[in-house]
Amino acid sequence: MTTGLPVRDHSVPAEVLDRREGRYGEVVLRRRGELLEIIANGCFLMDTHDGRSERLLMDAALERLTADAPAVLIGGLGVGFSLAHAAAEPRWGRIAVAEREGAIIDWHRAGPLAAISAAALADRRVVLLHTDLVAYLAGTGDRYDALCLDIDNGPDWTVDEANDALYGPAGLAAARACLNPGGILAVWSAQPSAAFEQALRTAGFTEVQTTEIPVGRGVPDVVHLGRRP
Repeated sequence: MTTGLPVRDHSVPAEVLDRREGRYGEVVLRRRGELLEIIANGCFLMDTHDGRSERLLMDAALERLTADAPAVLIGGLGVGFSLAHAAAEPRWGRIAVAEREGAIIDWHRAGPLAAISAAALADRRVVLLHTDLVAYLAGTGDRYDALCLDIDNGPDWTVDEANDALYGPAGLAAARACLNPGGILAVWSAQPSAAFEQALRTAGFTEVQTTEIPVGRGVPDVVHLGRRP
């Protein structure tokens, strides 16, 4: 049975399209067959194989909101699936996306990833923020109805130790403060985390739950959800 998805075949050699050294280390864009891959400091982060996780991240937050034209902050531009899916949904109002890596922004604005995100970036509702998400949440006065965060590999396995702060007490408190009452925090993770569920409750979130994303084999990806009372 065919799925219609690009084939992920690691026997195919990867071609490096761009390599940058930045404030947070090395970031690389590679092409492997039909797929584009982002590698950070030598560790695989994501590719263009399948956007189910990103779509679920956005949909799970939106279906829990009743506000008209809710504002959403997407944490991490990545390969652009979350942003593209949000921009395709007319219910969303303001759509902000925070990305700290200038190289990734360049790959979307004038590189191979524009094939995924060009229409979304042209949407008048979309604002692209070149900023570190942890710093932005701690310092901004902006408020949102949903925060949809896809940073690193989730709370239990971060490639960049600086991202650990996002999932700890201070980071969750900052995220909660950026939400309007009744707002939803949705966090993608490469694996379920009972400890993170408890951290959400400790941080004052209610209606905490975890939604699994089916995978062909191995531990499922998940979206952790919580509501600001």
